[in-house]
Amino acid sequence: MQDSDSPLLYMPPDTLTLARRGPMLVVTIARPGRRNALSRPTIAALGAVFARHADDPGVLAAVITGMDDKSFAAGGDLKDLDGIRTRDDAATMSRDTRAAFDAIRAFPVPVVAALNGDALGGGAELAVACDFRVAAAHARIGFVQGRLGITTAWGGGPDLIALVGAQQAKWLGLSAQVLSAPAAAAIGLIDSVACSDDPLMAAVDRLLAPILTQPRQVLASIKALNRAARAGMPRAELDRLETDLFAQAWVSDAHWAAVDAFNARKKP
Repeated sequence: MQDSDSPLLYMPPDTLTLARRGPMLVVTIARPGRRNALSRPTIAALGAVFARHADDPGVLAAVITGMDDKSFAAGGDLKDLDGIRTRDDAATMSRDTRAAFDAIRAFPVPVVAALNGDALGGGAELAVACDFRVAAAHARIGFVQGRLGITTAWGGGPDLIALVGAQQAKWLGLSAQVLSAPAAAAIGLIDSVACSDDPLMAAVDRLLAPILTQPRQVLASIKALNRAARAGMPRAELDRLETDLFAQAWVSDAHWAAVDAFNARKKP
């Protein structure tokens, strides 16, 4: 999914393309010859992009998608990962990739996974590292790691549990089933499914439309509080965080501008 009117800002070779679409940062996994499989350079580039743009005040949302209409990301790149043979090396790869995906999880504004095609294995983990998932009608998603004799490794297990609950997540992992987009939407794994004749980006735009009306500070505060709650922060600490985020927003220019606009509408 490319927006031809957007300038390319960044293009690491054989990994990603990056474009701006208004207030949206659009990151495309550009490895169609490998079904957009996630090699270690691709993973590192993803982490670097989100770290680099975390403080960009003009970005109110980000979108991750894949090139072509077959695969969002067909898991880890087995050719690239074939050299990992020891337990220590496997653990290092797991930690490094989780850290890269954490840059997505911690991105201050919402991140949407636009599933242009199948999200399988590590690709499904990338999808659930995002805040929302919008899928093309033909897209599928599956935590199929068990078919290769492995488990989730990049934070996708805990993310999946938080999204669909422990019992449903257990079934998805144990069965290694691949779900259609409507079936995934029925259990809350996907937030929106585009109609078969509907451009995927149009469905993304609809999901983001009300979000993009909010000030960046509000988006960042709500996401920060939600992330802290999902991480298990105790209620007393959540209350303190909520108060701090509220106080910061209260004194912001965006708040007083909104108050002034509201009062102007109320005047006879």
